[in-house]
Amino acid sequence: MTNKLLKKNALFNPDGDIEIHLRKMIGGNSTNLNDFNNMRYSWVSDWYRQAMNNFWIPEEINLTQDAKDYPKLEPAERKAYDKILSFLVFLDSLQSNNLPSISEYITANEINLCLHIQAFQECVHSQSYSYMLDSICSPEERNEILYQWKTDELLLERNTFIGDCYNDFQENKNDFSLMKTLIANYILEGIYFYSGFMFFYNLSRNGKMPGSAQEIRYINRDENTHLWLFRNIILELKKEEPELFTADKIALYEDMMREGVRQEIKWGQYVIGDQIQGLTQQMIADYIHYLGNLRWTSLGFEPLFPENLTEPETMNWVSQYSNANMVKTDFFEAKSTAYAKSSALIDDL
Repeated sequence: MTNKLLKKNALFNPDGDIEIHLRKMIGGNSTNLNDFNNMRYSWVSDWYRQAMNNFWIPEEINLTQDAKDYPKLEPAERKAYDKILSFLVFLDSLQSNNLPSISEYITANEINLCLHIQAFQECVHSQSYSYMLDSICSPEERNEILYQWKTDELLLERNTFIGDCYNDFQENKNDFSLMKTLIANYILEGIYFYSGFMFFYNLSRNGKMPGSAQEIRYINRDENTHLWLFRNIILELKKEEPELFTADKIALYEDMMREGVRQEIKWGQYVIGDQIQGLTQQMIADYIHYLGNLRWTSLGFEPLFPENLTEPETMNWVSQYSNANMVKTDFFEAKSTAYAKSSALIDDL
């Protein structure tokens, strides 16, 4: 079966379908009207409200203590801090450019609303990393850290895996290429960030760089919603476009997930290793294998790693730091930055 070419959404389309039952994730005929009262995908309403309630700005967090801690970090800690930030800022920069490209071919306007919010949040994340660097080091050091992804061989390899997938969709605008890009997004949001997140949380539990960890908690909370979004997009496509989920294509998506897990473990063991108090290479491998299972089974498939079905006891502190409903800051007497009054994010991802 040949892959279906996708048609770019028309910006102005008075002949678009207004009936909800005709709306589709891809290949539909959208008017592009943002109608908040008539949604084909009812879960979008909860997602949208949660994402809007997550609004924050990087400067809310005081990094004064981090500026004092950074020069005192152990060499291994400082190396990891620099390389992980370089990786994270590249990923979020890539996301802020890729998401609008995806939205041009999604024909459900309520999904595009979500993608636009996510793109904005990725910009805030990039700003957050820059704010962290501006607060702790000189402009020269900041620029050197930001561009390590071009000179560190392993870092470039990691970025190339996702970047090549995104570039393939730029050149081949068909449904299968888009699907692979969605899976790559899912891997990025659900696997690729987590060695970095656990590193910052580990610094904080050792009494170091508390502001950086708090910035990461905000980002982690946003990434939870992004992961929720892409999981639901994939699950909707699983129902609407069964030809994208034949056995051979599922096998390819599984290979992508396994490769994402492999690369995240390799990366975490490279930048963290066994030289940082509170983390070991085995802890990293166990936790990322567990996350791989969690992400893959959330799409309705069988676990990838039978020995890692539950969260490792040695890593349960990570989920305590990243709990989406417990994100607070010490800015103005530890006010909560989750502005929702009556809703809480259910993080079952």
